[in-house]
Amino acid sequence: MKLISTTFLLGALWLVLISVTHGHLNLKWFAPKVAGTTAAGDKFRIGFLPVTCHLTCPVTDFINQQVEGQSMFEPVRFSGWPELKEAFLSGYTPATFILAPMAMALREQGVPIKVVYLGHRDGSAVMVHKDSQIYRMEDLRGKRIAVPNRYSNQRLLVFRALKQANMTVQDIELVEMPPPDMPAALYSKAVDAISSGEPFMAQTELDGYGRVLWLTKDVWPNFISCVLAVHEDFIKNDRETVQRLVDGIASSGKWLDTTMENRMDAAKFVSKNYYNQHPRLLEFVLSKPPDRVKYTNLALRKPDFEEIEALALQAGVIQKDVIFEDYTDASFVPDDSAVKAHAYQGLQGGEVPPRK
Repeated sequence: MKLISTTFLLGALWLVLISVTHGHLNLKWFAPKVAGTTAAGDKFRIGFLPVTCHLTCPVTDFINQQVEGQSMFEPVRFSGWPELKEAFLSGYTPATFILAPMAMALREQGVPIKVVYLGHRDGSAVMVHKDSQIYRMEDLRGKRIAVPNRYSNQRLLVFRALKQANMTVQDIELVEMPPPDMPAALYSKAVDAISSGEPFMAQTELDGYGRVLWLTKDVWPNFISCVLAVHEDFIKNDRETVQRLVDGIASSGKWLDTTMENRMDAAKFVSKNYYNQHPRLLEFVLSKPPDRVKYTNLALRKPDFEEIEALALQAGVIQKDVIFEDYTDASFVPDDSAVKAHAYQGLQGGEVPPRK
């Protein structure tokens, strides 16, 4: 009996050894994951949040499926910035849409991240309760203002507005809050003002209790919140794919800004297949007014980022001056005048096809 048990145990160990050896030599089980490399036929992943700053990500995926029959990447939706950031740091997503100041801070910390394109222009607001007596920045003295997190450009927007009003951050109470929680906080008057990327700001306006204190397009023209960033290894291993990605995002932005019909179609198919939101929310943001958020003119321009750098340094997001050429790679940016919209005719009044 003992001999049989020993024989069985040795046989099992031999089987495990053979399996592990096969996995190591042939299936590369223990090979380190390199960002930007995938097995044959696999898609690389892109992280995004269900906000209008990241809209070109799902739009590109959907249009590629409709026009070419398949998409070149797999969009992965996250519920918040911490999860999105960790997915990038782990190599799970070799590309991601991310806050511009967060990308700068990660690069300062030694993370091999490169900004290759913008996600949008404008597309944020500061909202107050419609019944409040707040009509200018000075009226927020002593009030509570909610921003997404310390790395958000909305926080830098507040710092910028304070400076212009000859105020300091000590004149207000700044609180960090997940954007999906902001509408309820404003409704209950737990805070006096909120600021984040859309569509959460528009939700308060659409539901009748929020009032626009200002749209970023009116106080910080061509405002940048989120950017498209990739791991440096992705660039080293597959420049062609990174270029195709940037070109696809650029064409999606051009498609979105070509007609209002395109925007309304995007609101429908993105809401249903990617954001899990009611279409009326994106329809409102993308049309009230039409330039509330823009998806063209997305080239990386040094002066735009230098203003963000200065505010980020003042706000303690970065600890020293960062170098534009270090955290960006503008070699992938297409000439704005040469960008052509996707040749997609839209839904044409039909039903939204499911995501493949």
